Amino acid sequence: MPASNEIDTPRGPALIDTDLPVRPATALLVLGHGGGGSVDAPDLLAVRDASVAAGLAVVRVTQPYRVAGRRAPAPAGHLDEAWAAVLAELRDRHAGVPTVVVGGRSSGARVACRTARAVGAVGVVALAFPLHPPGRPERSRAAELGTGLPTLVVNGDRDPFGTPEPGPAVQVVSRPGETHDLRRDPAGTAAAVRDWLSAHGWAAS
Repeated sequence: MPASNEIDTPRGPALIDTDLPVRPATALLVLGHGGGGSVDAPDLLAVRDASVAAGLAVVRVTQPYRVAGRRAPAPAGHLDEAWAAVLAELRDRHAGVPTVVVGGRSSGARVACRTARAVGAVGVVALAFPLHPPGRPERSRAAELGTGLPTLVVNGDRDPFGTPEPGPAVQVVSRPGETHDLRRDPAGTAAAVRDWLSAHGWAAS
């Protein structure tokens, strides 16, 4: 069973769920949830399972607004501030694991991208990255993916939020038949993440 506890942030307590591999961790993967969702989303759980099996320590972070029982997301700046505080604490708690990969689904993917360099991450896993609001392609968020760090985007080919284009550091995996929730084949999504982590040397081969 994962260990769960809270971490104080400037925006209130965040909740963390930590899963450790049986052997010393090759890297620490920190994942955030979607805007109104939870860290128990099928894709996040599948990625956790595959990553732990591949030797990573995985921490799923519940943002303070969700811990407080609110569904409407906090402002972006508040999300980023809380996330950065959690990452600072996690670095202390897992000081023996110097390699940190950040990620999440939807809103959590955006937070991970915006803060990746500031928290010292080496890469980003972006599940169901919401490229634009549904029906509003002119409001693109593609710039948030421009971290310069290796980034994996896994989106459904039927996602109404759109799918980003690949770039020099951005690999995009389009999952056939999937929508924004990536619920049809979580294991396939997790396999794409595991393969990407392995290709960068962050997971056991």
